[in-house]
Amino acid sequence: MARVRELQASLPDGPRLMTGIEVDILPDGSLDLPIDLLAELDWVVASLHSHFRDGTEATTARLERAMRSGVVDCIGHPTGRIIGARDAYEFDLERILRVAREEDVCLEINAQPERLDLPDLACRRAKQAGVKLAISTDAHVAGHLRNLRYGVWVARRGWLERGDVVNTRERVGGAAG
Repeated sequence: MARVRELQASLPDGPRLMTGIEVDILPDGSLDLPIDLLAELDWVVASLHSHFRDGTEATTARLERAMRSGVVDCIGHPTGRIIGARDAYEFDLERILRVAREEDVCLEINAQPERLDLPDLACRRAKQAGVKLAISTDAHVAGHLRNLRYGVWVARRGWLERGDVVNTRERVGGAAG
């Protein structure tokens, strides 16, 4: 974080450099890194990576606790689906949308072709609920960056517009808008 902030100071008119991480939402809904450390970052994505079949209430409660932590900016691959390999886990989407709006947490549209998660119809419901979305390549190698177009296609199918997607904001006053 210190090095990124040093670099940012040396580029006052350059791009905004941000620090961030994806953290795991543990079975009890806590996060796998200390809250005080996460609070120092510019962007925190929290995702479920285990216990996918705990049932609707338990999964919804996990997501809700993570969003109410005060440090989460975005929920990654919100349904957990992997097309052709794993169905979405069960959770109360309407409750999650309500909490996301209350806590100002966005939901990811994961552009990996095997995920395309959040699906288009859920994107539309998020828009209607006043929840912002982030289109992410979830790139693990440079070649994955070209998958961004798939996330844009999902957003378009969900009737999202520029103002519904957090990573379409323009720079305003030297900071992200």
